[in-house]
Amino acid sequence: MNLRLRRAFTLIELLVVIAIIAVLIALLLPAVQAAREAARRAQCTNNLKQIGLGCHNYESANGAFPPANVIAGSWGVSIKPPKAGWTNNWSALARILPFLEQGNAMNALNYIQKDSDNANTTVCGMLIKVFVCPSDPNTQSFNDGGTVFGGSNYGSSDGDWYVSSLATGAPSSAGWAGMPSRNAFALNRGRSIAEFNDGLSNSILFSEIKTFDNRLKCANLSVNSPYVQPSPNGPLPADYSGGGCSFGNTMHTRWTNGGVYHTGFTTAWPPNKVTTYTNTTALTTGISASLGTVDTDIISVNENDGGPTFGAFTSRSFHPGGVNTLMADGSVKFIKSSIDGNNWRALGTIAGGEVISADGY
Repeated sequence: MNLRLRRAFTLIELLVVIAIIAVLIALLLPAVQAAREAARRAQCTNNLKQIGLGCHNYESANGAFPPANVIAGSWGVSIKPPKAGWTNNWSALARILPFLEQGNAMNALNYIQKDSDNANTTVCGMLIKVFVCPSDPNTQSFNDGGTVFGGSNYGSSDGDWYVSSLATGAPSSAGWAGMPSRNAFALNRGRSIAEFNDGLSNSILFSEIKTFDNRLKCANLSVNSPYVQPSPNGPLPADYSGGGCSFGNTMHTRWTNGGVYHTGFTTAWPPNKVTTYTNTTALTTGISASLGTVDTDIISVNENDGGPTFGAFTSRSFHPGGVNTLMADGSVKFIKSSIDGNNWRALGTIAGGEVISADGY
């Protein structure tokens, strides 16, 4: 009787099959990841469009877009610059909640008190979905000294390099006192649509920001010194690379706070610009110790310190190649990181008179 032998796979054949499968998986995974990122970027775009609708509905109801922050201050005999005597530090994002179908969150807030007061801690610790980009892995609630806050990935356009300065009783030597920013959002002032002389389609309202950003604050700079705007692609300015500055790594972790360091950005530097600083002090807050050479933003003093506040808070994202940006007409554009810094600054101003070619961004 003839027996037909059944031939099995050899070890080499099996290894070849495994290798082919591994190659196919290696080819497939980037495509899957790219598809997922495309979906996340689309969701991010939709979030900004919703914020744009909220801003315009707010403008229709109130005659102007919301202010970036509301602070009252006064000058003392030896106080220079002025300190905030009172602050209603609610952000533009917090003010448009009822126009984002977040009426329940708004009703739970007490706008007369600060966001850090006990009456507001429950809502302020929430993560509002429309304020969160799904591509940012670090967006989370943050415990800041016992009070929990939720972060945001979208910042209002609060200035180019100059952000704000309190005006009440300020001496003329301060120079900047009371001057609003050149951008869409300003301290103690809501912009009307009529103020956008550059055109709504050429002016930025919001752009992306990363949560848990690093920041250098150098309050020892003189109020009367000529704060020269840094080059769009230059290194860390000398005034900030020396001593006397404090370093932090919990910026953009409070969607309720109207400070530029939490819910704003400036157009001083183009999107995703890396500005390095070597930190040698171990920190116990934030998502990491942020030791060694890190990417950082810079600010002179916070708005509620009285100002004048100058800063470079860069628009950043986890999307490859650029950031989603909301224009004042409600459209969302993907601005490449390679945009010329001067064009980026021109898009930030609302009445600068700059002429920008459509292929400039």
